Amino acid sequence: MEKTSKNRCFGNQSGHEAYANYHDHEWGIPVYDDQKLFEMLILEGAQAGLNWETVLNKREGYRQAFYQFDPNLVAKMTDDELESLRQNPKIIRNRLKIVSARSNARVFLQIQKSFGSFSDYLWQFVNHQPIINHWKSAKEVPITTPISDAIAKDLKKRGMSFVGSTIIYAYMQAVGLVNDHLTSCWRYHQHTKT
Repeated sequence: MEKTSKNRCFGNQSGHEAYANYHDHEWGIPVYDDQKLFEMLILEGAQAGLNWETVLNKREGYRQAFYQFDPNLVAKMTDDELESLRQNPKIIRNRLKIVSARSNARVFLQIQKSFGSFSDYLWQFVNHQPIINHWKSAKEVPITTPISDAIAKDLKKRGMSFVGSTIIYAYMQAVGLVNDHLTSCWRYHQHTKT
């Protein structure tokens, strides 16, 4: 992977290749697959209070611990299974975050039943079209928006946790509901081509 020839929003520093790879191949690209949307929801919730690179470095551990992010299997996890994960160094061992994966999976499945898919539920908030921003500087990028407020409020009302507006805005960026690549970033130009 080229380290310095591409101008990125993040992940340019030497030793941060996983972060750069995430930026180049995932961040801001629209996701419609429910299992992938569930994965990113769990990972974004795990990030609360930490940096995203820490979560990325534990991603494979999360895949193993949470059944490849199959919401049907995560929803059925027992208290003993969840408690044992508190000893697993391959994930973030915060009890509340671990337990929230199961309760959020159950709400996720309820949303699927009500809307046909979680994707249909989520994308309705942006009229099924990614929002393409034109930020010149990282300082311009918001941490919440009225849309992230609305999604967070609705998910909380349905019973999810670790879905505050800041987490949900980061989630929106991650799964491509919003394209916040800076105008100087090589991915911005790829995303905005029609």
